[in-house]
Amino acid sequence: MAYKSGNVDLHIHSTASDGSLKPSDILAFAQKIGLAAIALTDHDSIEGAREVLRNGVPQTIEFLSGVEISADPPKALNISGSLHILGYGIQLDDSIINTILQNQQDARKNRNPQIIAHLNALGFEMSLEEVIAISGKGQIGRPHIANVMVKKGFAASIDDAFDRYLGKGKPAYIDKPRIQTRTAIGMIHSAGGVAVLAHPGLIELPDSKQFDDLLHELISLGLNGIEVYYPGHTHSQTTYFTHLADKYHLLATGGTDFHGEISPDIGLGVGHGNFCVPYAVYERLLKEINRASSYR
Repeated sequence: MAYKSGNVDLHIHSTASDGSLKPSDILAFAQKIGLAAIALTDHDSIEGAREVLRNGVPQTIEFLSGVEISADPPKALNISGSLHILGYGIQLDDSIINTILQNQQDARKNRNPQIIAHLNALGFEMSLEEVIAISGKGQIGRPHIANVMVKKGFAASIDDAFDRYLGKGKPAYIDKPRIQTRTAIGMIHSAGGVAVLAHPGLIELPDSKQFDDLLHELISLGLNGIEVYYPGHTHSQTTYFTHLADKYHLLATGGTDFHGEISPDIGLGVGHGNFCVPYAVYERLLKEINRASSYR
């Protein structure tokens, strides 16, 4: 089919987590701009993917169920912050992944009132109800809180809200719930999917040797791939991650990390405008998913 020569976007967020567009709107938008395939990878949620598949996917585009899981880095490596593990081709009715993700979502909900309480203490008059109203009734998170801050004049932009108040180490920051990396990769596999390390260029490490150590550890836990193509990666980073994917026989995937108006400078399928992921990347990923499913 002709559309198989098109581009794809394998890292997208909807209102099921912290994106601004509904899953159905993302599917329609992807068709409009001519993408050949997309994957919905909401944070700790598969509700968006469930909605798309329930409503049906047109024959002119291909769709992959997905998720992005916030995970604690392996303790031995002494890495701060989170690792983000993308899961592709997961079975949405798998009981293990549904239970763990529900626990994660509950923990996220408990985090939001704490953030707002910190902002109130700083003198910013805002409520959880205002944040829920602006989120489109999806899973709320810090970008939605930042959006309310911008609308009420407490911050100049979403980036400004994060830089001064909501980012790690800032006055209103509350650490987010994370699960062990081993658990994240294991539950993706148990649901018939493949596990990919998201945006490796954003992981703060002192040198490439430590990243090599991290990759070795993740591969020992069952990692299947690495997100090589990402708008935030430099050319040299993309080249480096491509080399590592080849060296360790990992899938090389890619996507924009699209959030809609939450991150208006990142366009669906095009990133900053000159970004693209060819259909061949999706084909290789699909082949690995089919292989993994055959062993389930």
